[in-house]
Amino acid sequence: MYKLTKKDWEISENEVTSKKLFDNRRTFLKLGAASVIASGSIMEALAKEKMPIKNLKFTEDPNPNNLILNTYEQITSHNNFYEFTTNQRKVKDMAHTLSTKNWTIEVDGLLEKPMTLDFDDLLKKFALEERIYRFRCVEGWSMVVPWIGFELSKLIKYLKPLSSAKYIRFETLYDEQMFPDQKNKVFNAVDYPYVEGLRMDEAMNELTLMAVGLYGSSMPKQNGAPIRLIVPWKYGFKSIKSIAKISFTDKEPLNTWQKENPKEYGFYANVNPKVDHPRWSQARERVLGKFFKQNTLMFNGYEKQVAHLYKGMDLTKDF
Repeated sequence: MYKLTKKDWEISENEVTSKKLFDNRRTFLKLGAASVIASGSIMEALAKEKMPIKNLKFTEDPNPNNLILNTYEQITSHNNFYEFTTNQRKVKDMAHTLSTKNWTIEVDGLLEKPMTLDFDDLLKKFALEERIYRFRCVEGWSMVVPWIGFELSKLIKYLKPLSSAKYIRFETLYDEQMFPDQKNKVFNAVDYPYVEGLRMDEAMNELTLMAVGLYGSSMPKQNGAPIRLIVPWKYGFKSIKSIAKISFTDKEPLNTWQKENPKEYGFYANVNPKVDHPRWSQARERVLGKFFKQNTLMFNGYEKQVAHLYKGMDLTKDF
């Protein structure tokens, strides 16, 4: 059960922006549908803030430090989703082709019984909670996001993998009608479908989230609807979007970016300010909406919770 106490992975209040804006947004999210309909001024305010109407039931992050998140507009307007385009600003306008109706997830590999999961059933099976996490892109930008979801560990326990399963592999949906670049390959940036993977102990860590929404509302299409992975101590490309297949395996999965360029991208992709990308420094980052850069934290600030997973490893080689 989620306890109403500050967890040690929650971020400090000096890492985000103004409290006033956050309080305003929280007030909007707590308004019921009836009051919204009854008040044109509320609707106008929501529209001005470009906020969604809350449609998910979840346990709120208690947010004891009154943390201020990046705005909904920032989070939903700056996206890497090559299945649509390599232009981060245009993903939002192109994502309308993605349909999440009747979404299913195929599960196979080393588990007791292969199955097909219905997304709507998952929402009924697992209680949702809010997790306010840092999100750090390998490109050097970052943001703070209020994800809504459930721990991946709960899903894994439900799926009952065999003891021989050492890794979990994910695939993004392959559908040329929904994802234009899968068909046209205009950008020819990566092979499809997009693939990611985790070691089983990484997947079972309490921070690892299956996210189905943000800011209290269902996941926007451009952010990976209807369900995506969030691994907050790793670079953003590990947090695969629009998951349509999960496989349990005894072999380390070859993830998409590692396949494309193994000299620049590894399997682990842990946020590490001491290990630079071959083409740029990873020591600092720019938070969306801010002008000045800030120092990047080891494991994106979650060192206490995950450093033990990599004890004895050479993180300059296992990057």
